[in-house]
Amino acid sequence: MSSAANNPSNSTAATGLNPGLLRSLFPVLHQQVKGQPLAYLDNAATTQTPLPVQQAMLDFEQHHRANIHRGVHLLSQRATDAFDAARATLKAFVGASSQQELVFTTGTTEALNMVAQGLWLGGSGHAWLRPGDEIIVSGLEHHANLIPWQHAARMTGAKLRILLPDAQGQVHLADLQALISDKTRVFAITAAANATGERPPYEAMLTLAKQAGALTVLDAAQAVGHTMPALADLDCDFCAFSGHKMYGPMGTGALVGQRAALERLYPLRLGGDMVEWVEYDSAGYAAVPTRLEGGTPNVTGAVGLAAAADFIEHIGRAHIDAHIAQLRAQAVAGLQALEGLTLYAPHASHAALVSFVVDDVHPHDIGTLLDERGIAVRTGHHCAEPLHNHLGKGPTTRASFALYNTEDEVRRLIDGVAHALQVMR
Repeated sequence: MSSAANNPSNSTAATGLNPGLLRSLFPVLHQQVKGQPLAYLDNAATTQTPLPVQQAMLDFEQHHRANIHRGVHLLSQRATDAFDAARATLKAFVGASSQQELVFTTGTTEALNMVAQGLWLGGSGHAWLRPGDEIIVSGLEHHANLIPWQHAARMTGAKLRILLPDAQGQVHLADLQALISDKTRVFAITAAANATGERPPYEAMLTLAKQAGALTVLDAAQAVGHTMPALADLDCDFCAFSGHKMYGPMGTGALVGQRAALERLYPLRLGGDMVEWVEYDSAGYAAVPTRLEGGTPNVTGAVGLAAAADFIEHIGRAHIDAHIAQLRAQAVAGLQALEGLTLYAPHASHAALVSFVVDDVHPHDIGTLLDERGIAVRTGHHCAEPLHNHLGKGPTTRASFALYNTEDEVRRLIDGVAHALQVMR
């Protein structure tokens, strides 16, 4: 591990957060890559998991592991209590109201598919989407908040409409107003674009769509670990997020929805524990959220996800965001000084990432050369290929920041990109 990683001088006094001390909670960062200290700057894809989260999961596995619900033995009761407690913790973490329920999922992708497919499955008497209806999706979306709506449109005869961003990658309320009509049945948008860092005015957009009678869907995967409004304060019918982007375990996440909206969804997984009663020729489904959680859940993952929420709250989202904003400002200034480099959304001071292209140099080459220096970034379309095509820039290099990243790592990133440009030109 580098001395910089443990140096208290790496602390950011103005933000109230000391990444040098926090790094001790992340063992994965204490290694070298190709002879260099690891600088992990791929947090928009997956954040690392701290020891308190790992320990919470290990404690469950070592002392409480059993299947939940219906069991009369002690371990089953403990496991059920842990699962229920995790649900309560996460509802509080996102600021859900009593009318909002949390459904455990494997992540944002499953949650969004649960909504998109659940709105048209179940027959003509149940489906929310019908021929002639319209679905509006923003042009900033990860594929997980686009492809399910493409499929829903094909299966129902509804029309998919895209709220396109401008040349700077921003979407505007006036453009949404022009798209919305009495045919609009669904509006889906991200809280933070994973490819560019753009933060759309989703609060006002959700309200506009809700007033038009549409069901509203928010992809909060890139935002849930940061400061964002409580769900109870948003005109949001469905909100999806993932554990692995908020210092939690992979394969975990949640769909949080208004109870009435969740009740519109036809369950995708039919079987154990999502039923109220079963006969050979028919079945009655349980109430939400249980109705949408068929099968044995990932109880260990739920415990870890709740521990991650507690970890974030303990550090303080405002402190985390201030630290990341400072790192991003440093990265923006350094990268913009390099000749031939174009940065996406430099105005997005709230973003946790920088995404850029370099004239005549493929992002994969930059990523490979950075890896030779122990710097982990992401290259490609970042599961947002239509947005890249719309902006006309092609694939990008993306560096993304978390609470454990340091100013030294940002300097290494800038120096590494400068080196890559010298080598490739």
